[in-house]
Amino acid sequence: MNEEVDFILDSTEENMQQAIKHLEKQLLNIRAGKASPAMLGSVMVEYYGSMTPLNQVANISTPDARTITIQPFERNTIPNIEKGIMVANLGFNPMNNGESVIISVPPLTEERRRELAKQAKAEAEDAKIGIRNDRKVANNDIKKLDISEDLMKIAEDNVQQLTDTYIKKVDSIFDNKEKEIMTV
Repeated sequence: MNEEVDFILDSTEENMQQAIKHLEKQLLNIRAGKASPAMLGSVMVEYYGSMTPLNQVANISTPDARTITIQPFERNTIPNIEKGIMVANLGFNPMNNGESVIISVPPLTEERRRELAKQAKAEAEDAKIGIRNDRKVANNDIKKLDISEDLMKIAEDNVQQLTDTYIKKVDSIFDNKEKEIMTV
């Protein structure tokens, strides 16, 4: 095929892969009942006057399926860590024992599971919209090229195949996350 068309297809696929990566990252923040350090990935803590990700000021571990332990590198950051967790609005109630912060992850109610499944579905829809936008941009770029009708049709078909493939990946990722959320 034409070099310009190949370039458009490659960059479109790269953009669609980014949409998938973003979706996976967003779904990590949706908890499925089991405690995981990734749940605190969005928590920012004030550390010497600047906002710093929690994982850069403390070790985060999960001693069991219902508990997250945060061991700060410096004891004086415990109040800031607790405040950061509360501000992140994750629905957790942090407690401290003077040396570390402990979070008990409550079991999910059926209603909360449904809410989380809806949230996951919304993230999946956002990813699909991103992929469709990538398709639109690619098709517009192809139309701007000075190529034959046949080559243009082939290129547009290839873009559609890419789109279908990545939409299926999004559906598959969402289905797995939904099963994980709804499993008691």
